[in-house]
Amino acid sequence: MTNYETYLNHPTFGLLFKICPVEQEQELFTTLYAQRLFFLVSQNKEGLSFDPLGRSEARLLVETRMRKLRRIGADQDYKNLHAIYKRTFQ
Repeated sequence: MTNYETYLNHPTFGLLFKICPVEQEQELFTTLYAQRLFFLVSQNKEGLSFDPLGRSEARLLVETRMRKLRRIGADQDYKNLHAIYKRTFQ
């Protein structure tokens, strides 16, 4: 994670805010204002695909990412993601 924010325009739901990367070529986004709709955004040859996720699925992805960051010792990235986690899910 870095110190800047990333946004993406969804064709139906408007501006999305990037929460974190998930896997290679996959990132977790949420709607900018309500932060109640979550999307797993994948990039492939055809472009971007938006797969909707439930709140509990999105939360699990973020928790998994935080565990990975802690395990590899990426302390600043962990702190940044933990702040986003608290703001989004608590």
